[in-house]
Amino acid sequence: MEQQKTLLKLEKVRKIYKMGEVEVEALKPSSLEVYEGELLVILGPSGSGKSTLLNIMGGMDSPTEGAVWFGGEDLARASERRLTEYRRHQVGFVFQFYNLIPDLTALENVAIAAELSNTPLSPRKLLEQVGMNNKMDSFPSQLSGGEQQRVAIARAAAKNPKMLLCDEPTGSLDCETGRKILSLLLDVNRQYGTTVVIVTHNVAIRAMGRRIIRMSSGAIAEMTFNERPEPPERISW
Repeated sequence: MEQQKTLLKLEKVRKIYKMGEVEVEALKPSSLEVYEGELLVILGPSGSGKSTLLNIMGGMDSPTEGAVWFGGEDLARASERRLTEYRRHQVGFVFQFYNLIPDLTALENVAIAAELSNTPLSPRKLLEQVGMNNKMDSFPSQLSGGEQQRVAIARAAAKNPKMLLCDEPTGSLDCETGRKILSLLLDVNRQYGTTVVIVTHNVAIRAMGRRIIRMSSGAIAEMTFNERPEPPERISW
């Protein structure tokens, strides 16, 4: 595999949650490099630590121990204000349940995210690219689940982030619609060079990743490489 430039580096990150006098180790010491422009799949069942890892990567949570390097800065030591700037400018998020603002149209949902960026992409162009050119003035309640996820992807990409973090992006969708969403994520990855990280429990999705991280019991259990990733339209579950 050719040498790639590191975008984000996690060094022995560990996360412990305290519940009263009880400590729960959600993530055991884990190290991982995320490369510029890659499509990375993080796979694991519920409780394996994958969402905790994603939250640390996205600056939504800080590790109890370890370092998170981005652009020469250790985000594990960063202030909340700095983490907010990191989330706003460097990271786009795609969630299982869309999280669109119900009182805004599809176009307005995307435009409000674009306003957060100094180098935004065109909201209209993005909605056209995700096949929503005829639904720009529709409200979330007027859209299907797949259509809402298309808007959510356009919204996440509108900031022109370095990295797109996707937490179970097909979890609420049927297989056919899920494949279309995965194709859109691959399009964003290829067209804009955006690093895309897909966190999922769906084993079938590993087929589209060049690199696959498998998590188990709060730790990275295995890293594998896929020399011939499958196009999303060939994936079934």
